[in-house]
Formats: sequence, structure tokens, C-alpha cells
Amino acid sequence: MSADYCHELVRQGDKDRYLSTLLAPDAKRPQLLALYAFNIEIARIRETVSEAALGEIRLRWWADAIEAAYAGERQGHPVIEALAPVITEAGLPKQALLNMIEARQFDLYDDPMPSLGQLEGYLGETSAMLIQLAAMILDKERARSLGDISGLAGVALGITGLMRSLPLQRKRGQCYVPTDLLAKHGLTPAHLLSGREPEAIGKVLADLRAHAAKRLEEARALSGVLTPQVFPAYLPASLTGLYLSRLAGLGTGALTEIAEIAQWRRQWTLYRKARSQTL
Repeated sequence: MSADYCHELVRQGDKDRYLSTLLAPDAKRPQLLALYAFNIEIARIRETVSEAALGEIRLRWWADAIEAAYAGERQGHPVIEALAPVITEAGLPKQALLNMIEARQFDLYDDPMPSLGQLEGYLGETSAMLIQLAAMILDKERARSLGDISGLAGVALGITGLMRSLPLQRKRGQCYVPTDLLAKHGLTPAHLLSGREPEAIGKVLADLRAHAAKRLEEARALSGVLTPQVFPAYLPASLTGLYLSRLAGLGTGALTEIAEIAQWRRQWTLYRKARSQTL
């Protein structure tokens, strides 16, 4: 079944979002899992292809599949099968899903992220949009007024996730750390990829953590607009503070070690945040 496929894919591939769905209403959980499974599928394409051209073909397939879903056509893929009714029920905008797919073209190549502003734009189409669409699934009407907090929470969560993935990115030759932030400390993407100038790299990573923390605080300042019904969409972002603290403890060690938090601690944090309705 398509629902079982999505459930297992998210459980294995995105544990934090999976845990957050356990705190969502039962009727909405399969819908959230379908959306999160779609995100996993397009986000992992770089890992599954040997060259960028093949990744472009897969992204094109997903874009065509989304177009077909909106046209009422069946594609046979379990994620599309599960997502299609969600699109109708929640009124998910087609362009938002297509933009998520298009943004993932950046992942296929080794071009460095040019600026902090462009990084925020990339995360706006991916991490932040995922939160906004999840909010629509939970409360379509309320979500219309939540674009600002979705954007801020998504940037905070997205930057933190990218920083946690630094070891994998460096192995691939990718640099999501903005070039302008590196240049501020006299560095280039080559320094980050090689690990040269660790003291300066440490300052760059501190700046990036500070920016994520700033966006998180800005999201927290707006959290009063969130209702209990829609809050599960924002729960993954509530773990950002934990991860940022772990990344700070690692310092430049984050270049080679993925910042992990014990699952029991993440589950307990999600539960507390859900009870208190705070990010």
C-alpha cells in the first residue's frame, strides 16, 4: 500500500519529522507522511544518481508526476498515489510543489552557494515550504496567515540541517556554506572542503549558527499565531535549538562528525514542545 510505503520511508529517512507526526491528529498523520515522503524522494536524488544529467531526468519525472496528479491521472508511484488525495483535500498549490522540485536542481551540482540571501531563498522553497504545506494539511484556512513564521522556522531548521550534513557535503565536493560568509573571513569554498584554516572556518560556522539562531528567535516571537491544531507542522523546527547547541560543542569538528542527539531526548523535547506549544 502507498500509505505503508510512505510510513516506512519517513520512519527510516527522516526520523525527526516522523516523530513529529506521532503528535499530530490520527486522521492527518498519513497525509503528513505522504508529503514528507515526497520531500525525501526529491531530496535524495543526488545520492541515487551517478551524474547530474540523470538527476535532472528524475526531477523532471517528479515534476511531470505532480502535473499528472493535478490533472487527475495516476502514475503508479506509491508516493504520488498517497499524495494525490492530499493535494485535493488540503488544496496544496501545484506551483509550490513544482518549486520544491526545481530548487533541488542545485543539489545535483557542485556549484557553491553564492550568498546568505540565496541560501535563504533555497531554503524558502524547500524547508520552509515543507512546513507551510504541512500547516495547510493540518488547517488549510489557518495556514494562509502563517507564511512568515513558516519562512523563519524553515530557514532556521534548514540551515541547521545543512550544517549537520557538512561531512556528507564535503565528501561530495558540495558547499552550501555561503561564499560571501566565507569571504568575510578570507576563505573560499576550497578551504571549507579541505578543512584548511580551521580557526577561520570555526568563525564562519559560528556566524552561520548565529544566523540560524536569529531566525529561530524570530519564529518564536511569532509563535503566538500557531494553534494547537497546526502546531505539529512546526514541531521539527523545535529541535533546532538542541542541534545548534550540539553543533556549537563540536565547533570545527562538525566538518567530520554529524551532530547527533539521542532519540529519547528528541522525543522528549518534541513531547514537551507539543504540550507547551512553544518552539
